[in-house]
Amino acid sequence: MTLSEKLRSFTTLADVDPRSTPGFDGGKADGKKAMQDLADELAELQERLYAAGTQGDKRSVLLLLQGMDTAGKGGTISNVAGIVDPQGLRITSFKKPTPEEAAHDFLWRIENALPPAGRIGIFDRSQYEDVLIVRVHQLQPVDEIDRRYGAINDFEKAYVDSGGTIVKCMLHIDEDVQKERFAARLDDAAKYWKYNPDDLKERALWDKYAEAYQVALDRCSTSVAPWHVIPSGRKWYRNWAVATVLLEALRGMDLEWPKPAYDVEAEKTHVAEC
Repeated sequence: MTLSEKLRSFTTLADVDPRSTPGFDGGKADGKKAMQDLADELAELQERLYAAGTQGDKRSVLLLLQGMDTAGKGGTISNVAGIVDPQGLRITSFKKPTPEEAAHDFLWRIENALPPAGRIGIFDRSQYEDVLIVRVHQLQPVDEIDRRYGAINDFEKAYVDSGGTIVKCMLHIDEDVQKERFAARLDDAAKYWKYNPDDLKERALWDKYAEAYQVALDRCSTSVAPWHVIPSGRKWYRNWAVATVLLEALRGMDLEWPKPAYDVEAEKTHVAEC
């Protein structure tokens, strides 16, 4: 069983230990080495995808990261995206909708951020904000929120049908992990900027968020865009797991270097003579 298959098998968040390390038997030092070991292959496959995109290949990849505050979306991006060529990436962080975004359907800004051919797009939060925070705070009527699950599934299928591959990662932590990470931010002056007192208001709604995440997992883990539940209580494991799941997706695309549209041997002669 691949790591992707193992993580897709987790369907009930409450049953997943956020400090567990499924698919990995070593500790932190081993995890960091494993991350280094996969770097070359991940970088090469990303470059093959980019090269193919320059030659008309329509395929792209979307890595979607969703999780509670302190789950590590930013840290994951730094560690995973740092492995590959930034030219082949498109990173988008979704905040509160702007007035222009709010004037459109909730998927409008998501569609505008999809990666072009040959690129890996990374979403820090995503379309799921519109069935998570919106559900918890009841920002839309119940019928509208219910409609959005189906709209998301249709949207993701359309992206896959157009040549996209979606890697959805739910970074799973519990209340204890979050509390530790909030405290750590207040113990380090270099991390004060990461702390927002308003986050404690959202923490008070933990149970409602847990329910909303479970509903999103139940209703939007499909055959074309399954959720991967990533235990994220250990940062080193979280980084390795997301990088591995992304690598497995790229391997499954059977990416090859594009064939040149010119005679290579003739061009070698021309270069030698110029």
